[in-house]
Amino acid sequence: MPRNRQLNPSLTVPKSPLPPLLYTDTLISPDMLYFGRVEVHDPFIAFGMGGRKYTVVSALEFGRVKRTSDFDVVLPREKWLEAARARYGAKAGPAEIIACLAKEYRVRRFRVSDDFPAALFLKLRDLGVKLALANGLLFPEREIKTDREAGCVREGNRLCTVGYVVAEKILRAARIKGRSLLWQGKPLTSERLRFAIEVAIKEQGGNSGDAIVAGGDQACDPHERGTGPLHPHELIIIDIFPRVVKTGYFGDMTRTYLKGTASDAQKKLCATVRAAQLAAIRKVRAGVDGKDVHGAVVATFTKAGYKTTHGKNGSRGFIHGTGHGLGLAVHDPGRLGPVSAVMKLGAILTVEPGLYYPGLGGCRWEDVVQVTAGRAKMLSRHPYDWEIR
Repeated sequence: MPRNRQLNPSLTVPKSPLPPLLYTDTLISPDMLYFGRVEVHDPFIAFGMGGRKYTVVSALEFGRVKRTSDFDVVLPREKWLEAARARYGAKAGPAEIIACLAKEYRVRRFRVSDDFPAALFLKLRDLGVKLALANGLLFPEREIKTDREAGCVREGNRLCTVGYVVAEKILRAARIKGRSLLWQGKPLTSERLRFAIEVAIKEQGGNSGDAIVAGGDQACDPHERGTGPLHPHELIIIDIFPRVVKTGYFGDMTRTYLKGTASDAQKKLCATVRAAQLAAIRKVRAGVDGKDVHGAVVATFTKAGYKTTHGKNGSRGFIHGTGHGLGLAVHDPGRLGPVSAVMKLGAILTVEPGLYYPGLGGCRWEDVVQVTAGRAKMLSRHPYDWEIR
């Protein structure tokens, strides 16, 4: 990953005066990957001080991290563990190492993420290291994306299109036999279609193991991955959000399909969701409240006669927000929903309205945009040809 990452000054957001402290791994923490720009799959220590980035890693990782990361100073864990044991005893661990570092570098207080390990937090407090919770984002600037980051997200969305091309090819080749779809002589299932998507994306440098392929009423639960046979004449939601292996950034796109002949009700549903998505994208602009973007979707659905209800057996209609941030996490900072959140210049957001009615099915269209001072910049592209004969 490139070093010396530069931010456009016009895109920056206020930063905390307290230096950050992290103890986690890059598999579960996009903050750590953002901070160091190197993947390490075991928990390790990282902190900032005086505009420089420090880390403590074992000999196993030392050379690679020093050579490829954005850390300015890479310290050997073995040396600092020895110092911690000399000061605190043979059972010294990460907390004691951090306490030694704080003393050595004269750091009086760190800020930590709201999900910082509780046991480590308590140990550090007992050792006299003062910590302040971020009470929000540890790195608020993560919401703003550089041109390089936008390119990484665009690559993630290119991988999405790779998956959709494969899915469409299979759906076109599938044969309708009664209530079944047959492909290569066997029932076409969510699992078979998802596997074909995953393989195609993996071959081009991405991982998409959690892709959603849900048909019929399964698609009315937006995060249902989908299981079992897919059926003709039913709506199929395919939501692909691959991670680009080289950079760690995600793409995220959703398309809806139907193999066979759509009913008038299905056609109206899909057309209305697409109209709502376009209405939302037109409103995306720096300084605009994401709540107003969400409101444009709600207004479109209401005008078309689609009601949202919540009952003891679940919810129907438009049952989620309009979009979320995208970057080193699938759900990165930034929201388009019923809660007020002003869009920032340079932020990258999904726009994904959907309607879900058991018995009729579900439809969702999702694309990715970057917020500008004017018209939103599209970072995803794939046709909306959903009815496959």
